[in-house]
Amino acid sequence: MIDLQNAGPGTRAVWAGEETYLLQGATQVPVVHSVSFGYKDLDEWLQVALGEKPGHIYGRNTNPTVQAFEEKVRQLEGAEAATSAATGMGIISSALFALLSPGDRVVSVKDTYGGTNKIFTEFLPRFRVDVALCDTTDHEAIEAEIGRGCRVLYLESPTNPTVKVMDLARLAAAGHAVGATVIVDNTFATPINQNPLALGADLVLHSATKFLGGHADALGGVICGARDLVGQVYHFREINGATLHPMAAYLLLRGLKTLHLRVRQQNESAGQIARFLAAHPAVAEVYYPGLATHEGHDIACRQMRGFGGMLSFRLQEDSLDAVRRFLPRLQFAHAAANLGAVETIVGPPATTSHVECTREERAAMGIPESLIRYSTGIEETADLVGDLDQALRVFL
Repeated sequence: MIDLQNAGPGTRAVWAGEETYLLQGATQVPVVHSVSFGYKDLDEWLQVALGEKPGHIYGRNTNPTVQAFEEKVRQLEGAEAATSAATGMGIISSALFALLSPGDRVVSVKDTYGGTNKIFTEFLPRFRVDVALCDTTDHEAIEAEIGRGCRVLYLESPTNPTVKVMDLARLAAAGHAVGATVIVDNTFATPINQNPLALGADLVLHSATKFLGGHADALGGVICGARDLVGQVYHFREINGATLHPMAAYLLLRGLKTLHLRVRQQNESAGQIARFLAAHPAVAEVYYPGLATHEGHDIACRQMRGFGGMLSFRLQEDSLDAVRRFLPRLQFAHAAANLGAVETIVGPPATTSHVECTREERAAMGIPESLIRYSTGIEETADLVGDLDQALRVFL
């Protein structure tokens, strides 16, 4: 067996979770499409079905290719266990509905990802779950709400799309003081830049569609943490059926092998781009935790190893019409509703992260209509800066 005990995250991204699933000398994990897995011995079949022995019985429950993907992320996050779902929202909703019951209370923040916010504002209240949403950077207000009691504390850092940062260790400690389960969405940071479990979180999740896969060709979600908690999420997901497809798991596995290289380049480029934009006369404000002017910069320096590939900014001409004129001028960017890919991707929250929300709902979350979310790809940094420079000339 490969010993990854002291290996760095880049080595784990390449090797973790694969050896068990390599067949007949193959150097890559195979895609197992079989829906069912047969047993000649009934007793062995029963043992596998009851979880007393490793194995698979039915594709909605587990699958070898999917399990290899889960194991790789588990090791990258330093967790006891991991399970997956068909999409990022599939794993988020599975976690929340698995851990919350009528009469429970959940504390979170106002500007989580739009789909997550919809669960908090539209779905959970219908099941008589009390939801308290706080200003994201007001740690005192969050702690006050936690102090009133909660079953789940749900955090996202950095946030999508305003790239705000929360002190995860501080808030996790407050959550644990009242017996809450602390969940952190780590999609923007990735396991390369941040490990929330090491900061006190109980569960860490990702929309694997984004940076983990990195090639915008596979949907998926994954959650890692303590074995008993992950087991509860797995049970909800297996019964409700949001199963990750084996082919998607294979594509995500392949993408993960270059995660550390991609994130390293994205960290570097995003930092240079943020500094360029911050000095540009056509730009009003830049949101990036790597900037010393960012409200959460000091926290990010403490809990992150890199500041990530995501940033957002507002134009001086603060209108959606200005965004309409600006986006088509970019040559090295897809105007699309995705992020974390090898190609740069841009768009306003109205068509990306918070498309499900109304203009008024976005305003209540502190998300300007004219905000531009910029997902830095792995292109040459100078080319991306030059592309932004020529596109911004329309305002000069």
